[in-house]
Amino acid sequence: MKIRPVREWKNKMPFGKNIKSEASKKKRRLKYIAVLPSVITLMNGACGFIAIVLASQSPYIIWNFLHGFDINPFSLVGYVILLAMIADMLDGRVARLTRTTSSFGGQLDSLCDTISFGVAPAFLMIRITEFYLENIRFENALFSVVINRVIFFSAVIYVMCTVVRLARFNVENEEDEAAHMNFTGLPSPAAAGVVVSLVIFYQQFISGIAVSQLFFVTGLPLITFFTGLLMISRVRYPHLPNHLLRVKKTLPSLLLIFGSGIFIIWNIQLALLIGFCGFMVFGVCRELILTVSKKTSQPQA
Repeated sequence: MKIRPVREWKNKMPFGKNIKSEASKKKRRLKYIAVLPSVITLMNGACGFIAIVLASQSPYIIWNFLHGFDINPFSLVGYVILLAMIADMLDGRVARLTRTTSSFGGQLDSLCDTISFGVAPAFLMIRITEFYLENIRFENALFSVVINRVIFFSAVIYVMCTVVRLARFNVENEEDEAAHMNFTGLPSPAAAGVVVSLVIFYQQFISGIAVSQLFFVTGLPLITFFTGLLMISRVRYPHLPNHLLRVKKTLPSLLLIFGSGIFIIWNIQLALLIGFCGFMVFGVCRELILTVSKKTSQPQA
């Protein structure tokens, strides 16, 4: 029987390398962080936090930025959330242009989106509906209690759906954004855009009408609840940035883009309302049409 030296026996252990590799994996640290895309992503989260702070302040404060340009605090919150959307669109583009895409950037983006497009719109919805509820006198006190509970329940469901939507996106998303041209479920920025556009349009044009306050207080929480469910649904929505930047343009599509730009300049509040709400309804209608067409095309037994 041939006896091997102890050192040789240890070096040939089958599990020695596995132990070292597992230990090295545990000690692995994040080697680098892309500065510019991460800063833009953090601006997204900062805008969400600023929106929450502004929404928590007195609704009677009027912000005056330029001479003769006064803005309501609730509308200001909406515009800050729109700034967060711009930062959310830019960070991914900058990361791909600088070739600094990473899993860290994707996780950071989702965390900031939770604040800007989940918590901030839900809190805005609670604050503005509570403000108008104070001016509405209900003959039945029970109806007022029910509305307050519906408002709170809708906000909680919306935030939870946003978190689930972003977590599912992180799991199912591919690193190469060009690989997919559609979203599964309503994107969280679009869902926040629906709530924000309704608030901005109402504040700028309809808030002075007393009759509209009841419809707004009861309708906005229901729409918020519905958009939350659409985020976790399997309804497919087009990836607009990829469609606009990667698909070849025809003359009618270019004219449509040009006309949309002019419409935004003419009335940005109405353009936001039509754009976000139309995008939400478009996905639902397209899904219904595809479902009906599939059923009718199947041969009947």
